[in-house]
Amino acid sequence: MVDGGADLLVRAGVVHTLVPGEPPPRALAVRGDRIVALSADPHGLDDRIGRRTTIVDQPEAAVLPAFDDTHTHLIFAGNSVRDVPVHLARDIPELLELIRRRAATTPEGEWIRTTANWQERDLTERRLPTAAELDRASDRHPILLKRGGHNDVVNSRALALAGIDEHTVAPAGGIIERDDHGRLTGRLVDNAQGLVETLLPAPDLASRVEGLRLASHQYAATGIGTARDCLSTLDDLRALRAARDADALGVRVRVLVSAAGAAGVADVREVLDAIEEWRGVDDPWLRVCGVKFLLDGGLEAGATEAPYRGRTDYHGTLLWEPDVLVEAAEAVVRRGFRVGTHAFGDRAVRVLLDVYEQVLRRNPDLPAGSLVMEHGGLADARQRARAVALGVPVTLQQPLLHDTAEVALDHWGPERVAALFPAREWVDEGALVTAGSDFPVGQYGAMRSVWGMVTRQTVAGVLGPEHAIGVDEAIALHTTRAVRLLGESDQRGSLTTGRLADLTVWPLDPARCPVDELRDLLPSHTIVGGRVVHGPDDQVERPG
Repeated sequence: MVDGGADLLVRAGVVHTLVPGEPPPRALAVRGDRIVALSADPHGLDDRIGRRTTIVDQPEAAVLPAFDDTHTHLIFAGNSVRDVPVHLARDIPELLELIRRRAATTPEGEWIRTTANWQERDLTERRLPTAAELDRASDRHPILLKRGGHNDVVNSRALALAGIDEHTVAPAGGIIERDDHGRLTGRLVDNAQGLVETLLPAPDLASRVEGLRLASHQYAATGIGTARDCLSTLDDLRALRAARDADALGVRVRVLVSAAGAAGVADVREVLDAIEEWRGVDDPWLRVCGVKFLLDGGLEAGATEAPYRGRTDYHGTLLWEPDVLVEAAEAVVRRGFRVGTHAFGDRAVRVLLDVYEQVLRRNPDLPAGSLVMEHGGLADARQRARAVALGVPVTLQQPLLHDTAEVALDHWGPERVAALFPAREWVDEGALVTAGSDFPVGQYGAMRSVWGMVTRQTVAGVLGPEHAIGVDEAIALHTTRAVRLLGESDQRGSLTTGRLADLTVWPLDPARCPVDELRDLLPSHTIVGGRVVHGPDDQVERPG
């Protein structure tokens, strides 16, 4: 074995380095957490094999960098590992039965919470359950039924514990839903969710670490090597640090700490004081990027220029006064952190760019990428041109559109839903645009996202095919473009010597296989920092 022998050796049919102009190699060697050699000959690095070398030998496989999910909620996934799996239900009776079974083994009075990665259109009834129906599952337990990140449905016991009745006024930016007779349905939207969610007891730290271990490795099993978590609380950050310290993370994590619930700039400064210790910390596994703001709601409350379908008096909800958001965002960037702001409707996109324009005017020397638009769902040509001129990066989430299209059509109509996430235009117009899932609203998965951006397929059929991009472009949104967003292009995103050994091994070459096979394509191996975080033992050799 030569000096500097390999800890890991990968042989494949092709290694897509994503370095322009270089012929693809067929072998790659890793020592420690770095790539140390590449070879056009699949056996060209065999002299680096030693007794402790792990060998992944798949002559027909394709190797790519590990993917980034640049807008997701790993925390949701970790917290929901042991929640009632209502995403498996096909109708409301089955959903209620799943909750009823959990209630039978849960001490009376303890909270029951469900998974959130489902849509009401997944159910035969094509609607959300009501508080009264949840009461039939159990009236002895408070029940929190989550759907995505913006909607909760709770039973009567949970409403009573929160002090919510027919006379309760919803907080600003929130909805307490009532039926046509003024009775509570149990549904709480956006800022109203906190009325109940703050009552849930926090899980112990060991449970949270185990949840993050399981969830992060599930992400890795789909080809994701880095998750940008876009709504972590300070308590979530403590759990992430504990998971990192326990070597439990299967993916690198980049955190935007939530400013949800902040009433003004003073509250944001308290968040900044709490994360000051993370400023400038160069931890390859866990970093705090900055602060996340929510300017509008999701499908039910995204701020739009035109009224909602069938609701001539409703244009969604803005959650911040623009002038206050300018001050809050400025407080963040002046501390050396970045800002990511949720803007889904076209009115929110316009207002956010107004805000960012003011922040940039007052702080002309900000580093590139300091102000990020999360989603930019409805962004017309004028607003896209403004974002590009201002140097504002945008994160898109095609899986969100795929999973929520039917619900979105009800609220916004076909023309606006087809216009969501115009990847083709963002790329052609020169934006720094990246891709993610927005789990639990959309399903995470490297190739599932690529397939969606290439086909524009949704649960309601193909929508906006003119916004589709090619496979290579979609991969770039998760790799080379994604690391630019995070300022890590010198460390990750391409496969060259000296880079971190974050890579995926695919049984089919995504650049060559039929497009329809991309949706369910999974890697045989995901390797992060030279460590196999996902991979069956029968495909790994250890000589000697």
